[in-house]
Amino acid sequence: MIADQRHVARAAARLIGAERRTVAMMMLLSALAALAGLGAPYLLGRVIDTVGAGGGVTDVDRLALAVVGCAVAETLLNRYALGAAYRFGERTAARIRETFLRRVLALPASVAERVPTGDLVARGTTDVDTVATTLRDVLPGMFLSVVQMIFLVAAVIVLDPLLGVSGVLGLSGIWFTARYYLRRARAVYLAEGQANSRLAEELSATTTGARTVEALGLHRRRLDAGRAAIAETRRTRLRSLALRSVFFPVAETVYAVPAVLVLLLGGVLYADGRVSLGTVAAAVLYLRQLVNPLDTILIYMEQVQSSGAAFARIEGVATIPAPPAVTAGVPDGDRIEVIGVRYAYGTGPDVLHDVDLTVRPGERLAVVGLSGAGKSTLGRLLAGVDRPTAGSVLAGGVPIADLPPDLLRRQVVLCTQEHHVFRDTLRANLMTAAPDEELHRALRTVGADWADDLDRDLGATPLDGAQAQQLALARVLLADPHTVILDEATALLDPTAARTAERALAAVLHERTVIAIAHRLQTAHDADRVAVMHAGRIIEIGAHDDLLAAGGPYADLWHSWHGDESNVSS
Repeated sequence: MIADQRHVARAAARLIGAERRTVAMMMLLSALAALAGLGAPYLLGRVIDTVGAGGGVTDVDRLALAVVGCAVAETLLNRYALGAAYRFGERTAARIRETFLRRVLALPASVAERVPTGDLVARGTTDVDTVATTLRDVLPGMFLSVVQMIFLVAAVIVLDPLLGVSGVLGLSGIWFTARYYLRRARAVYLAEGQANSRLAEELSATTTGARTVEALGLHRRRLDAGRAAIAETRRTRLRSLALRSVFFPVAETVYAVPAVLVLLLGGVLYADGRVSLGTVAAAVLYLRQLVNPLDTILIYMEQVQSSGAAFARIEGVATIPAPPAVTAGVPDGDRIEVIGVRYAYGTGPDVLHDVDLTVRPGERLAVVGLSGAGKSTLGRLLAGVDRPTAGSVLAGGVPIADLPPDLLRRQVVLCTQEHHVFRDTLRANLMTAAPDEELHRALRTVGADWADDLDRDLGATPLDGAQAQQLALARVLLADPHTVILDEATALLDPTAARTAERALAAVLHERTVIAIAHRLQTAHDADRVAVMHAGRIIEIGAHDDLLAAGGPYADLWHSWHGDESNVSS
């Protein structure tokens, strides 16, 4: 997800266009400041010529007063130019942050889940901060420096074309130096950004899964992964350091050349009587004034390249193909149908094969099977998270994956053991504008007796896994869809709490369709029907008692779960 240079250029043009008035004001004030800055060297040259010609103190004082006036004007104009530039930088940085967040939130769920968390975090924090810093602190000064440099070179040419040409020839070394740097910088800084993303991903995964690491003794493996990511980050940063170590010393040497050439040529021309001493002095002063803008440009060029790579990563989110635009109808009823469905992750082999299933409104269906049978994948298709490779998944006769998000979540909600708790109040985490009594009722239903204060800050007092899962179940109740898909939704609760929560959910979701991806077969026992999956296919479907009596795969699972080989009836 890296935007190409053409896409980045278009995005930058849009950002500038959104602030065209501020940019125009910045350019005008910068040009006026640069013009005012040309006055002092020219007037100092006049002072030299006036003194050489035997001029009086009055003439010199008048010229000196004009020099002071030019300096004051340049200072004031620079101040207002930088003010306009900072306004542009802050507004544009805010626009980039808001656009990035909007794009991330608009990503299809299937895409967002496959993007490494650390990568998105790095783009939304490190990369956005890099671009914001450049817009706020670098570009204003760099733009002023470019304008000053152009005007200074033009002033030398106006003073004496021959001196101006020699100054421009002296500047050519900077062009070659910059070309060497720019041809290599983008790739170097993109590699550094990718290494930063990988490091953020490794640290995020280790921190988030700390309990799993502790329980399974994965310390050494996670340490090795972290060290490898740190080593890669160090290597990429050393490459960028090596590039800067060549660029800056050479540039510092090269940009002193123009003044030296003008001094040598000016001395020859003055000795010939072709230019005055004041003209040579003014030309040298102009070229010496180039040092400050050149310093600024060269120092900031590294930051601009780094932020250019960061901006390409930020804009890369916009290059993710949008799902095909479809006009879905309004579902006619709550019937769920799966017709001839096949599904494969990416370009891999099919993990679901010719699945057919009809779920009647208000039915409680349990989907069981060994790990890897395709249960969770089927659940994602039923929830509209993924789109089938072939076949159809319909809600009320309309493809579920084609429904807009607001309508989709009124039809189907998927609740898994993977959930998120926002660093906000309990009320905000329930994400609904329902009355407090309704919020409390939902929390009590799922057994969240700890949740008595809706204004409790969950960022200051983090929840454990079981509490977070109860919060997720409460969200499902408040969403009130016609179909609820529970995929290990009570897995983090202890068996007693899980059973209590499941019974409470069953009571509250009465007359709602409930599809439970069952990992505890007690859930299947309570269902109206049980669908047994194996190797991506539904191989049995029927009522619990009927499947036990049939003595097929479900009966084997049931007996194995109970730890015996005898028939167990309900």
